[in-house]
Amino acid sequence: MLKFSHLAVNCRDLAVIEKFYTDHFGFRRARLIDLGDDQIIFLRNGDAYLELFRAKGEGPAPADKDGPTYPGFRHIAFQVDDVDKKLAAMGDAAVISHGPFSFNDFIPGWRTVWVKDPEGNVVEISQGFKDAE
Repeated sequence: MLKFSHLAVNCRDLAVIEKFYTDHFGFRRARLIDLGDDQIIFLRNGDAYLELFRAKGEGPAPADKDGPTYPGFRHIAFQVDDVDKKLAAMGDAAVISHGPFSFNDFIPGWRTVWVKDPEGNVVEISQGFKDAE
């Protein structure tokens, strides 16, 4: 059996990143590991977890549009029923970096926008994606 477990995210401010993902993407704190001079926070939404670590240093380049193009993870993505309603609900927290775009030529109803979390990590918000038949 193979099951997706978590995505680990390095953060300058753990509290700000925790608030962003709990307020806007339905995550809730599942566990706090106290390491004395540091901590690790696990956030959960269903079977998916985000594991938040304190960053040490800066990344090689800020993310642009839909994410960095150097080797590594490009962005995290979430499916919603309606991209426009999600953006409206997020208000000023929806810092758009790319889009929104309609991909009807590929999949009818597929629409996507990319936003940045408070530390510049790119988050894709998409509606209507379906697997190929």
